[in-house]
Amino acid sequence: MPKLAANLSMMFQEVGFLDRFEAAAAAGFKGVEYLFPYEFPASEIASRLRRHGLTQALFNLPPGDWANGERGTAALPGREDEFMAGVERALEYAEAVGCTRLHPMAGIWHGARRDAEAVYVSNVRRAADRAALRGVTVLIEPINTRDMPGYFLTTTSQALTAMKAVGRSNVKLQLDLYHCQIMEGDLAAHVRGLVREYAHVQVAGVPDRREPDHGEVNYSYLLELLDQVGYGGWVGCEYRPAADTRAGLGWARRWGVEAPDRPAAGGRSG
Repeated sequence: MPKLAANLSMMFQEVGFLDRFEAAAAAGFKGVEYLFPYEFPASEIASRLRRHGLTQALFNLPPGDWANGERGTAALPGREDEFMAGVERALEYAEAVGCTRLHPMAGIWHGARRDAEAVYVSNVRRAADRAALRGVTVLIEPINTRDMPGYFLTTTSQALTAMKAVGRSNVKLQLDLYHCQIMEGDLAAHVRGLVREYAHVQVAGVPDRREPDHGEVNYSYLLELLDQVGYGGWVGCEYRPAADTRAGLGWARRWGVEAPDRPAAGGRSG
């Protein structure tokens, strides 16, 4: 059975961020992911994970100036020192919360690709070498051009080329099926053909990034296929609920999520 992880940056926004750990556990999730933890002490996040019996599946490295449109620095020439400082900060959080998957976002790049490719490969390689010392896998994720125009890495073929150039065994693909459907389609072929390459999967309805049972993708089939190909990692639910998060979790009942007899978290924090 696929292991579903709630994305706390998008789901359970009915409560403050730190209360979303309780809300996710109350709904039956055993794992969580989110974009960035850095506004909160690592010790506080670790405490929430322990208290609610949750596994931290994934989070991203510091992205640069997110508020002003930056989406990572891994492929940005001249930002190498900042990127490596972010690697060290993320690894400190990962150790504190017991997370073994980190995603360095590549960034927005509008120039010639050759000016960024060497920087990206070098940065990911250095990040992987540092991460390997702590048993952490570095994930790279193609992101679609509709949600994130100008993003450096947009297709699985680009990701595989970069992984080969990096040449580190702890660099794996983050296969977001939402992004993949928009950019490439043929999702079943990707699930089957790339099974040795990906170490984290994410889902969301296409085209609106709502619940996975809304839209053009048959996620029931794809989740079963992940079982069939032997994928044992986490499946991150990185979608924006159409309304109340728990009200839209009916799609996940067959995968062990949604316990309507348990109350969601009530207070706000964070």
